[in-house]
Amino acid sequence: MVDVLFVVTAATGWTLKDGSVHPTGYWAEELAEPHRLFTEAGWSITVATPGGVPPTLDELSLGVAGGLPKKRAEIRRYLESISDVLDHPRTLAEVDEADFDLVFYPGGHGPMEDLAHDEVSGNLLRRRLESGKPLGLLCHAPAAILAATNPDGTSAFAGRTMTGLSNAEERLNPFAWKAKWLLQDAMIEAGVDYDKGKIPLRPHVVVDGALYSGQNPQTAEALATRIIADLEG
Repeated sequence: MVDVLFVVTAATGWTLKDGSVHPTGYWAEELAEPHRLFTEAGWSITVATPGGVPPTLDELSLGVAGGLPKKRAEIRRYLESISDVLDHPRTLAEVDEADFDLVFYPGGHGPMEDLAHDEVSGNLLRRRLESGKPLGLLCHAPAAILAATNPDGTSAFAGRTMTGLSNAEERLNPFAWKAKWLLQDAMIEAGVDYDKGKIPLRPHVVVDGALYSGQNPQTAEALATRIIADLEG
């Protein structure tokens, strides 16, 4: 059986440059779809968050921004079916990522607030990358790599090819125009070879060795499907 560690944001808000806090958390589709697909593949999933705090659902992700009504309803039902798991996550600092065949980070704006600065998560990501074992990050989740630094202060992910939510996609959110920083810019500044699809909000998966990344919520299914194919192939 494949053992998977889901590292999920514990943030409930995203602090903008004017000091206001936009309510957020994890994006429904980005957690639900990979979780469902991995579960259907017979994989075992452990959810962990900073401090063991139950993750917060970004309600916007189950509104019109989350896709068609039928799909949103299906995702909500799935999240409700795993509510006991989400309500009782492991504490990230107490988890050994080496015990897992795959480490997976779903997104949402939450990682921009906490995982981008979380030392525990950053060290986990650095060790995971060095190990060469599978690691997946989706949409805003690559914000977490900003906390993964080498002893000399450089990014552990410098020189790696990755994707994440693009500036153009981010600016489709009106509140994002007040962001302190944008993910695409930060990834490039960290030395990542940033790659994006030609058309915004379309599935785009990037694979660099055992490092998997997906550009946006629409990539959730494609990213999970690719990981399953590679790990079981």
